[in-house]
Amino acid sequence: MISILLLAGGVALVMLGANLLVEGASSLAKKLKISDLVIGLTVVSFGTSTPELTVSVLSSMKGEADIALGNVVGSNIFNALFIVGVAALIYPLKVHRNTIWKEIPMSLLAALVVWALVADQYLDGSATGGLSRAEGISLLGFFSIFLYYTFIVARSAPADELHNKVKVYPLYASTLMILGGLGLLVFGGRWMVDGAVQIAEGFGLSKSIIGLTIVAAGTSVPELATSAVAAYRKNSDIAFGNVVGSNIFNIFFILGASAVVRPLGLGNISMVDLAVVSITSLLLFVKSYDSKISRLEGGILVALYVGYVGYLIGNS
Repeated sequence: MISILLLAGGVALVMLGANLLVEGASSLAKKLKISDLVIGLTVVSFGTSTPELTVSVLSSMKGEADIALGNVVGSNIFNALFIVGVAALIYPLKVHRNTIWKEIPMSLLAALVVWALVADQYLDGSATGGLSRAEGISLLGFFSIFLYYTFIVARSAPADELHNKVKVYPLYASTLMILGGLGLLVFGGRWMVDGAVQIAEGFGLSKSIIGLTIVAAGTSVPELATSAVAAYRKNSDIAFGNVVGSNIFNIFFILGASAVVRPLGLGNISMVDLAVVSITSLLLFVKSYDSKISRLEGGILVALYVGYVGYLIGNS
């Protein structure tokens, strides 16, 4: 029970910390006269991934590679199947052609790159699979390309797209929010990692399953809330784009940074789990050619996620 409370408390602190960090950083950026769109594409979109970043980096520092890698892999599967499915159930999603030809292929590329990098033991016969520091740096290199693309999009966007409403706070308040948010993220992240490890040990579950399911879903709450609200407001671009952008960020930046901090072994994360990430990215790419994800298809995506979790539990 204490372990469950520790995990739940960690999730709550991480969510609160992420919200404070985004609010404070957005306000500070606005004071520095940075455009709303740039704030939306960088501070806000990256801010929703700070829970995954905090948990994976802290897990890497503690030597808990199963949770660090499982958190990212599980979050990407949760995003692509459950969050997109729920958003489509709320309101059918229309996918714009720019997303089809640029963001979705990059998300698929990210999944395939990480699959190839961690499959050393199968591709070249090495003793262990995983991510080395050099491979982590290569992932960060991919992320820098994605970041450059993001700023190009921001620069070329028409003025009427600068619609994101950012509340401006006094300088001292923005600073306190940023510092407070970072503090809550660190403490909450530690609680989540410690709670997840204790639950895994207490119930005889592998840390990889806890990372792929409970931790991954917990850290993806900001993306779920963002996409669900966007779908309710019939804003398909945000509902769908939030997921695609988060998946790219998770692999290229979070996994890259975690591997640079400490090389990540594959542990109990199977090649099946990594293949599911690639398959779900490919599924979204193929489906997006219809330029629409219906409610029925959204329900199928949610059912596929439930089936995947059932598969994990059945093989635990």
